[in-house]
Amino acid sequence: MVRVVFIAPFNMTATTRFVSAVAELPEVQLALVTQEPSEALPAELRQRLVAHYRVADALDVKQLAPAVAALGTQLGGIDRILGTLEQLQVQLGQLRDHFGVDGIGEVVARNFRDKAQMKDVLRAAGVPCARHRRLNSAAEGWVFAREVGFPMIVKPPDAAAAKGTFRVTDAHTLEEALRVLRPSPDHPAVAEEFVTGLERSFETISIRGRAVWDSSTRYNPAPLHVLENPWIQWTVLLPREVETSDTQAVRPYAHAALEALGMRTGISHMEWFRRDRPDTGPVAISEVGARPPGAQIMSINSYAHDVDFYRLWARLVVHEAFDPPRRRFAAGAAFFRGQGGDPHSVRRVVKIHGLEQAQKELGPLVVEAKLPQLGQPRAESYEGEGYAILRHADTEVVEKALARLVALVQIELG
Repeated sequence: MVRVVFIAPFNMTATTRFVSAVAELPEVQLALVTQEPSEALPAELRQRLVAHYRVADALDVKQLAPAVAALGTQLGGIDRILGTLEQLQVQLGQLRDHFGVDGIGEVVARNFRDKAQMKDVLRAAGVPCARHRRLNSAAEGWVFAREVGFPMIVKPPDAAAAKGTFRVTDAHTLEEALRVLRPSPDHPAVAEEFVTGLERSFETISIRGRAVWDSSTRYNPAPLHVLENPWIQWTVLLPREVETSDTQAVRPYAHAALEALGMRTGISHMEWFRRDRPDTGPVAISEVGARPPGAQIMSINSYAHDVDFYRLWARLVVHEAFDPPRRRFAAGAAFFRGQGGDPHSVRRVVKIHGLEQAQKELGPLVVEAKLPQLGQPRAESYEGEGYAILRHADTEVVEKALARLVALVQIELG
């Protein structure tokens, strides 16, 4: 029997899918730490838990440690400490170190979480990535700008999914970024050269440091562009073809990056660029997370392979076992994002355009959808007010259908 403590601060749909997948494994005793009452959990999941512990702040390791200790006493020991949230990875490493539980510890977790440290490690290992510098003051930001020129990127060292990231195009936008981030020795920022090219993701499944499976998705447009323009609707595509020019270009660098950073057992999410300047090399690694991807990539892989990737992940991290599935389809997600309305007031969905035509043209390709609803508030997430996942045996069919879908469906806010 494997005794598992899962830390899931909030009862979000995606998080619950991961927790439920662990709960459904045979020979597992599962305890859960959350900020929400157990009554907020789905009834079926609640019944599968051996124990539940509620804390005020599930990102605070000082609150998590006594919770995990209490659950460990109740379980008779702990074999795994799990969590999927990016902002929780260092705390999970600290807890594993403190309780002597196998898995990624604090040192390795910081390699993935601290973006400046990450790029120091990658450069030392010869892995291509953007030039960068940790900023302990605003003055260091200006020095870096003189060295690399504009445009450039400035962000917190622990940024996730491009949040809090500034594209700096001139002295004025650099001044604004430094004013917001206020870099100091206690609260540093990271500056990077701006890499141009096509942005991709690369997911790798590793078992005790050995890569055993991978896939690469295509963003359209790039995530930073999406965050800078809240009205832009965007797509993620997983080709049916397992071996593509993308996977062949990035795989050697991805494996070298994961080895250098210290990846052990789990699925990692890497964002990378196919550079458009031959003189700078074909590939640049942007960021790597030692946790499952967002942007519906787990679900996209489930539909492309006709298996439940959440369950595969659970078996991987609990039992260190993974049977690579065969990819049968191309699959992709289109994200619907509202536009219009007064940006200084609470905006809600007031009209949805194009759904009927989209259903008529593309309905047979849709395998999952969460459609925007009239009256719902504007979403805070970069995934927007809704999404649809499409699938077909032909990659080109899915790619064209995704583009058509985000062109047809328009979400009006008011």
